[in-house]
Amino acid sequence: MAKVVLTGLSKVFTGGAIGLDQVDLTIDDGEFIVLVGPSGCGKSTLLRLVAGLDDPTAGTIQIDDKLVNNLAPKERDIAMVFQNYALYPHMTVKQNLGFSLQIAHVPKGEASQQIHGIARTLALEPLLERKPSALSGGQRQRVAMGRAMVRQPKVMLMDEPLSNLDAKLRVAMRGELMRLHQQERTTTIYVTHDQVEAMTLGDRIAVLNAGKLQQVGTPEELYRYPANVFVAGFIGSPAMNLARGALEDGKLRLGDHYWALPENHRLRGYPAGDIIAGLRPGSLSLSGVRDEQPFGIDIEAITVESLGDEKNILFLPPFALPDTTGSAAASGVDTELTAMWTAKIDPEATVTPGQQVTLYLNLDEAYFFDAATGLAIN
Repeated sequence: MAKVVLTGLSKVFTGGAIGLDQVDLTIDDGEFIVLVGPSGCGKSTLLRLVAGLDDPTAGTIQIDDKLVNNLAPKERDIAMVFQNYALYPHMTVKQNLGFSLQIAHVPKGEASQQIHGIARTLALEPLLERKPSALSGGQRQRVAMGRAMVRQPKVMLMDEPLSNLDAKLRVAMRGELMRLHQQERTTTIYVTHDQVEAMTLGDRIAVLNAGKLQQVGTPEELYRYPANVFVAGFIGSPAMNLARGALEDGKLRLGDHYWALPENHRLRGYPAGDIIAGLRPGSLSLSGVRDEQPFGIDIEAITVESLGDEKNILFLPPFALPDTTGSAAASGVDTELTAMWTAKIDPEATVTPGQQVTLYLNLDEAYFFDAATGLAIN
C-alpha cells in the first residue's frame, strides 16, 4: 500500500488539447478513490500518467513519498485493470494469474502459493485450467483483477473495469470489489462514468471537468454540498433540476414566477442579482395546499417513469429556459442546465403523460449558486 500525491499535474497533447490542468490530489494509503466526469474530462489521462503510460507536461507524481515521474511503469509497483480484461487468450486462468510473477522471476513454489491464494479469494479455483474463451464476463473480470492483485502492488489502477458487464453482473462485481478492498486495503484509483459505482465504491470521489478538478469529497459531501453548478448537476440520479433566476427585493424570481423568501431563509440579505437555483427531484411533490405551501408550479407531465418503488415525472418547467451564454459559461464553469426537469413523486400517485398537475417546490431544500462564477452560495 502507498500514498499517492499529485501536484500541479498537467497534460497538454500535441495540437494544444488540454488533458489535465494543474490537478492537485492526494490519495491516502489504503484509500479507494473514484474519478468521475463526462467523456473527455481527463479521468483516463490522469490514470495513464500515474501508471507511467504517458508523461506529464508539468507537475509531479509521488508514490509512497518517492518521485516517479521518470520511472518506467514496471518500476512504479502499480497494477492496472482495463475495461476489456486484456487476458492472454492462449493461456489458462492459472497461467494468466501467474504471468506477472513469472516475468518477475518469483520462485515456482512461492508463485504457486500466491496464485492459489488469489484464486481462492476470487472463487477462481475451479476455473484454473480453463482458458478465457470458456469463461463468462464476470469470471474474466475476476481473472483480470486477480492478475493485477497477485503481485500485491502498492497501487491498483482500474479503468472502467465493469462497463462491459450487464447490469445484474455489475451489481455483483461492485460487491466483490468492495469486499476485496476491505480485505486487502490496496490504494486504488478507479475510473468510471457510472454514478452508482462511484457513490457505492468510493471512500472519496474526485469530480473532473475539462481537465480541471472540480471537487473532492465523500459521496455524501458531494451530493449534499456541491461546490459549484457543475458538480450539482453531475452528481445525483436523476440529476438536479437547475434554472437561471434572480434575487430581487427578498424574492426569488424564476422566469415569470416570483416567490417571497421566508424571513429566516439563508438567502435573505444576499445581494440582489442573477443566481442559479437547483432542486433535487425529491424536493418537488404533488402534496401541498397552495395557501400553506405557496411555491407551486402548474405543469404538464411529458413522461411518467414508473420504477416500482418510485415514480418520476419529466416536464418542462413553466419559466424561461436557462441561458448558458452568460458570464458563468465564459468563466469556464459548465452551466449546461437541462431544460427538462424531473420530480420524484409518491409511487402510488396516479399521473399520466399529458396530465396537468401542480407541483410544490420545497425551497428549504433548494441549492443556490452565483450566476457569475457558478460557485455555491453557502
